[in-house]
Amino acid sequence: MTFTHNSNDRNLIGPRVKQARHRVKPKVTQTDLLARLAVRGIELEKTTISKIEAKTRPVTDIELVAIADALGVSILWLLGIEG
Repeated sequence: MTFTHNSNDRNLIGPRVKQARHRVKPKVTQTDLLARLAVRGIELEKTTISKIEAKTRPVTDIELVAIADALGVSILWLLGIEG
């Protein structure tokens, strides 16, 4: 596995979050994802998902687990470790 990291990146999962939201039918909007996270006890601001997807906001381990669950993907997939 090759790991590349831009020093400006604040997380590893941003592009995969967006990909996961768009690959299901119907697509999961950022607002939908916020609601799914809220049900799991993760309350985030409206702009947080776009910041995560742009890799400008760090993601906690608790948020990582909840995001993976909310999108129906594995943590390893979000991290880009498994295809």
